Amino acid sequence: VLLGFSDLPNLQGLLFGVLSIIYIIILTGNSLIIILTRLDPTLQKPMYFFLANFSSLEICSVSVTLPRILVNLWTQDRSISVLDCAAQMCFFLILGATECFLLAVMAYDRCVAICGPLHCPLVMTPKVCLQLAVGSWVSGIPVQTGQTRWIFSLHFCHLNEINHFFCDIPPILKLACGDTFAHAPSVCVAVLLVAAVPFILILASYSKIVCTILRLPTARRAKAFSTYSSHLLVVLLFFGSATITYLRPKSRHSAGTDRLLSLFYTVVTPTFNPMIDSLQNKGVIAALRKLLLKV
Repeated sequence: VLLGFSDLPNLQGLLFGVLSIIYIIILTGNSLIIILTRLDPTLQKPMYFFLANFSSLEICSVSVTLPRILVNLWTQDRSISVLDCAAQMCFFLILGATECFLLAVMAYDRCVAICGPLHCPLVMTPKVCLQLAVGSWVSGIPVQTGQTRWIFSLHFCHLNEINHFFCDIPPILKLACGDTFAHAPSVCVAVLLVAAVPFILILASYSKIVCTILRLPTARRAKAFSTYSSHLLVVLLFFGSATITYLRPKSRHSAGTDRLLSLFYTVVTPTFNPMIDSLQNKGVIAALRKLLLKV
């Protein structure tokens, strides 16, 4: 049983309405980016190819959790089968890993574009871009499938109430019997593989970008910074909220705080990502204007 927002009985209708609007905004905004990058010839570049992948990922990620939340709020039936719960967690973790790798790939693409613009067409060929995108989507599958299998192989203490609005690792582990500390190394390995390594690659890419930009004339620095500042903000929002959620000391975990943080990075962040990563992009804005003029 997903308790979700059952402790707010008077706000069920309001929550359903607000979350429905947010879901429509996420689907519309990200779908529009995908359409623009497919139709506009000026957007046939690696940066926009990865941006379209990122928008597709945002749609998939939010669709793993938000529709279930909306159904629970509408029907007030919060039950979920063990298989459905395991599937939801597995897809959520896989798509989270995909986001880590894809953000690293996007940082590398922008590093190549800024640090070696003449070599960019030779390095970021369509074949390489496709390989990097596919690699980002599939790299987390074996790790996160194994982690989900391990979590649901634990012995649970005849408890079936999950104090959360979707099946996530912390609330599920709270239902397990005994001390789960012995299994912490496997969780740490998974985090290192799918989060720490991409984050280090992102830091390396942006360090090189900053060093390159600082060598440019002052007049060109602002334009160069603007090409990657929006992506950096998306990276900080994603890794910041995920780090606070999963790497906080166990003593500081509380159901209310966990739900609030999870709501932030599963619902709020995907809502703003299209605006952050696209509306500051002159190419996307120009393509949107052309599309609206045609309509």
